[in-house]
Amino acid sequence: MTQSFKIIFMFLFALSFISAGSGVKLSAADKVQTKCPVMGWDIDKSRFADYKGNRIYFCCSSCPEDFKKDPEKYVKKLKDSGVVLEKTPAK
Repeated sequence: MTQSFKIIFMFLFALSFISAGSGVKLSAADKVQTKCPVMGWDIDKSRFADYKGNRIYFCCSSCPEDFKKDPEKYVKKLKDSGVVLEKTPAK
């Protein structure tokens, strides 16, 4: 096997565990959210907003307030970049 094939295989293998645990079926083209839709920085999973059954993560405490001003804009931005939004956990 070539090195790049091994890397792709390991990535897809790891992704299958992530998607199996969340109940969301991801394809090879789908991406989990890693960047804040407001600032574009790495997300902090302790900072989030739930919107229309989806959990949106942010990089800092000020971003959820900006998100709430125009949530559809930011959801569209995430979806257009191929991100599959995480479902809001059941209460």
